[in-house]
Amino acid sequence: MEITPSILTANFCELGKVMDDAISAGIQWIHLDVMDGNWVVNKTITFGPGLIKSIRQHVGPDIFLDCHLMVTNAEENWEQYVDAGVDLVIFHVEAVDNISKLIKNLHSRGCQAGAVLNPDTSSSSILPYLAELDLVLVMSVVPGKGGQSFMPEMESKVCEFRTAIDSQIASGGRSTKLMIDGGIKHHNAALIKSWGIDIAVVGSGLINNNGTFKENLEKINLML
Repeated sequence: MEITPSILTANFCELGKVMDDAISAGIQWIHLDVMDGNWVVNKTITFGPGLIKSIRQHVGPDIFLDCHLMVTNAEENWEQYVDAGVDLVIFHVEAVDNISKLIKNLHSRGCQAGAVLNPDTSSSSILPYLAELDLVLVMSVVPGKGGQSFMPEMESKVCEFRTAIDSQIASGGRSTKLMIDGGIKHHNAALIKSWGIDIAVVGSGLINNNGTFKENLEKINLML
């Protein structure tokens, strides 16, 4: 299971150092949470294509960047994020009208396409598009709402996707990745690995005041 840090919990004045520390610790994938101040429940605005472009320039071409678009208009502004240098755009199925069209548009620009669903959204909203998607992200907290605990009841949804993806791969289809995000710490890392997760997004479990990035990553990896 691969660990990718969410930089949302970092001090943005020290963002370059945080990314340098992450890469030095062995991180090869960075997760970027984009909130438009409208779609998420707490109306938070995070950052946009300008900062992402700077991040790409800082980390270079070899680090994989995804952006999780918690926005109302992904179908209209997805291309800004591709132009900024992300490798993968993850959009919310709850906020997109024409999922297949958006996937095709992303692929036409050489960008990977991912879909994410909220905890209370049925897996049936994504399963019909699984063969087209490069990644599925299961949220284990409600997006944009701080102070939440990990939702272990997401196990059934994760396992449903794992079974469907494995079947798809076995029949020669796309090797869609399975990601989870929300409340992931060292104490539940082994649990989600047992569910069949490929990539886990970790925020405060990596970027906090209780240890260096490397120390916190090693603490998680020891549980895997």
